[in-house]
Amino acid sequence: MKEAYLETINQVIKEGRFKDHWSSLSEYRVPDWYQGAKFGIFIHWGVYSVPAFGSEWYSRNMYIQGSKEYEHHLKTYGEHKEFGYKDFIPKFRAEYFNPEEWAQLFEDAGARYVMPVAEHHDGFQMYKSEVSPFNAYEMGPKRDVLGELGESLAKREIAFCASSHRMEHWFFMGHGKEFDSDIKEPLVEGDFYWAAMPEPDHQDLFSPSPIKRISRGLACTHM
Repeated sequence: MKEAYLETINQVIKEGRFKDHWSSLSEYRVPDWYQGAKFGIFIHWGVYSVPAFGSEWYSRNMYIQGSKEYEHHLKTYGEHKEFGYKDFIPKFRAEYFNPEEWAQLFEDAGARYVMPVAEHHDGFQMYKSEVSPFNAYEMGPKRDVLGELGESLAKREIAFCASSHRMEHWFFMGHGKEFDSDIKEPLVEGDFYWAAMPEPDHQDLFSPSPIKRISRGLACTHM
C-alpha cells in the first residue's frame, strides 16, 4: 500500500504546478479567498489532550528527562516503561465531541474556514485511514472525527481545511530511547513510535533531509 501511495504522490508532483524542492515551493502564494476570509478557526486536538499538561508537544517533552512534562508524567502516571504515550490512546474517547455543535459555534462566531490538525507530530491520525491503524476511527474514540466535522461544516458552507504535521514524527519520540521507557528497538515501519530517531535542530527549515536516515527511504509530508 505504501508503494501505491508514494506512486500517487510522485504522479501528483509530476503533473502539478509545484515541485518537491524549495525554489518551487517558494513561489506559492496564499489564495485570494483565504486572504479575504479574514477569520478562521485553527484546532489542535488529539491524544495529547488526555494528559492536558504543557502543550500539544507533550508526547515529545514527556520523554525529555528533567522537563516539566517528564516530572509530571512520573508523578501522575508512573514510570515511562510502564505507562508511555501510547497508553493515552484508550483514554482518548472524545465522548463529548459533537460536530454539529462545533460547526454551529464556528458559524455563530463568524468563521469562514476551519483548519483542524489531521495528524500531529505524535503520529495519531484524527480520521479514518488506510495508512495506519493508529487513527481515531480504529482506536480511541472510534469515530472519523475529521470526516464528521467536515460534513457539519459543509452544511454551513464553511471552508474545511486540514493540516498534517507528520514531518516531525520521525524524531518526535526519539528521546524515549535515552532511558528505560516504552520506546525501544526493534521498531519497524508501521509501529506507533517508529522511527524515533535523534532530534535534529528542528528550527532549521533547511536542515538535512531525514529521508536517507529512515528505513527504506520513506519520506514524510508536511502540509
